[in-house]
Amino acid sequence: MTVVVPGANEPFESLLKRFNRRVQQDGILFEVRHREYFEKPSVKRKRKEAVKKRKSARASRK
Repeated sequence: MTVVVPGANEPFESLLKRFNRRVQQDGILFEVRHREYFEKPSVKRKRKEAVKKRKSARASRK
């Protein structure tokens, strides 16, 4: 559960901006999109392997 405590005399816009940033950092929207449909374990494994390959390729280029 993401909680953002409003400061004294803080405008709603800045509070909303902080909330959106916190949700983005926590990865809540990412998780919701991935849980929207069932993903077979084999597909999940292949996707994770592809992410590892991309990260290692990106790291080796630097």
